[in-house]
Amino acid sequence: MRFPEFWAPSPHFASTPRHERRGVCFHHSVLGFSETIAHMQEPESRVSYHLLIAPDGARARLVSEEHVAWHAGVSVFQGREGCNAFLLGVAFAGDTYAAPLTEAQIESALEWLEARWAERGWSLGWITDHRQIAPGRKDDLAPAEWTRLRAAIAARFGAPDR
Repeated sequence: MRFPEFWAPSPHFASTPRHERRGVCFHHSVLGFSETIAHMQEPESRVSYHLLIAPDGARARLVSEEHVAWHAGVSVFQGREGCNAFLLGVAFAGDTYAAPLTEAQIESALEWLEARWAERGWSLGWITDHRQIAPGRKDDLAPAEWTRLRAAIAARFGAPDR
């Protein structure tokens, strides 16, 4: 593993039912890396991601992938409501409208995806961002950054949209 990864547990998840892990919803946290971790651990925040990626590519695992992290809110994807139950939540620290994703963030996301892609049978059709599953309510990622990330994923995995 090129990028370091560590546990920074968030209490904001449901342990049942078991997470379906059908794909991934990408977010940006707006806050910095350390500030986001602190926020996810505050009892009153009631929000979490499965994974947070720092500008240098370091990753903090906040919620186990078997559990349902509270990252998507009211959402619809592939005709299904409640994306928390079937899309893992991965966030990039920072605001993609204020600054683009770093190359390290994109490479770290690809490294994380690589360990899961074939095993879970993922395709581009099950990779999205918060803006697309909660239109009008959420705006992350910035469209240009989503395009960059999606292109990098497609280039790495050569995945169709099935």
